[in-house]
Amino acid sequence: MNTEALKKKACEHIDRHRDEMIGIAQRMLEQPELGYREVKTAALVKEELQKLNLPIREGLALTGVEGTLAGKEAGPAVVVMGELDSVMERKSPLADPDTGAAHLCGHHIQVASMLGAAMGLVGAGIAPFLSGKVKFLGCPAEEYLEIEYRLGLMAEGRISFLGGKQELIKLGYFDDVDAAMMVHAFADMPEPAFLMNASGNGFMAKFIRYEGKPSHAGAAPHRGINALNAACIGIMAVHAQRETFQDDDAIRVHPIITKGGDVVNVVPSDVRLETYVRGRNLDAILDASAKVDRAFKAGGDAVGAATNITNIPGYLPIFQDRNLTNIVCKNGRALLGDRGALEAGFMGGSFDVGDLSHLIPVVHPFVTGTRGHLHTAEFCVTDYIAAVVLPAKLMAMCVIDLLADGGVEARRVKKEFQPRLTKQQYLDLMQRLTQ
Repeated sequence: MNTEALKKKACEHIDRHRDEMIGIAQRMLEQPELGYREVKTAALVKEELQKLNLPIREGLALTGVEGTLAGKEAGPAVVVMGELDSVMERKSPLADPDTGAAHLCGHHIQVASMLGAAMGLVGAGIAPFLSGKVKFLGCPAEEYLEIEYRLGLMAEGRISFLGGKQELIKLGYFDDVDAAMMVHAFADMPEPAFLMNASGNGFMAKFIRYEGKPSHAGAAPHRGINALNAACIGIMAVHAQRETFQDDDAIRVHPIITKGGDVVNVVPSDVRLETYVRGRNLDAILDASAKVDRAFKAGGDAVGAATNITNIPGYLPIFQDRNLTNIVCKNGRALLGDRGALEAGFMGGSFDVGDLSHLIPVVHPFVTGTRGHLHTAEFCVTDYIAAVVLPAKLMAMCVIDLLADGGVEARRVKKEFQPRLTKQQYLDLMQRLTQ
């Protein structure tokens, strides 16, 4: 059976299971979980992969779960990914009332699409025509949240990185993977399409703690050292740096105060902040990061508070593989005609798939069928066919292109790919960024 016939068969099977796929996305929507805490979501993914009789591995980077489809013979390995975690926005009508977690970045449709691709390839009996294997991976902790909590996990030795794919790289999960793919929701675009060639910022994360001196805020404020004042001055000093950031570098700095003191009648002595320093390239990020450190330290110096800054490597800018992009564009047009693959342009967000893209061929198309902006309470899926079913078909078709005919296309992609970093160079870079 030729590749086009295999694709048609897989897509027909996906269509027959579209209600099941949409139901998976909606179940995830109702039980959002934050990164490295995705217990219920991992169980859901495991349950669906077990229905397909795939061998399962779980507990990958704490909560990750994988099912593997083996082809007729040894060959390249392709991983199809979906991210398990959510963001946090308590104003969302779908937010968890206890944690504030809410699926406002579309990870629920990623996972449903990943599982839909598995349903198509397994249910349509495509495996005997493939060489190599397909890994269907539910990835933990893409959203870089709760920095202080994750630093605690690091201190306990449970993780080495705050991002899930970073942790999986370190653990060797991708050592035998030849190509990777996933989809991501695009903001405020209801009409079906696949958007290509978007680039994403990288970033450095920071945890800042000001230590002052407590004293009675009314009777003896002069005996205290106000750490909240230090934080306010530090934030304003960061703002004073913004005119030095060059437009082409797309620097973004956006601190939050996670602890502003303990009680109102005591001079705040323990104040904590988190921030990112985002940018289009590593040199620009490091330059801005040094300026931000200097600014926050100035806040402490101004009032006599101690300033402790912990730098944590965030994500690297994303690079989508040209060969995989061409495959996606071809299949996108097959599904949607001329509108199948549109140019997305620059995206200011950051994705941990960017780290992976430095090591192996990666493609990360954006999918539509949504209303509202990402990470806001207004974001929602308006067309589950566009957001879940069509992407499942797209990824199943791409897997067939890569692994049919002896896996010749996957071998070509791997041969022509020029990694920007080896795994060891990547790990060394992450270590240097903490200093």
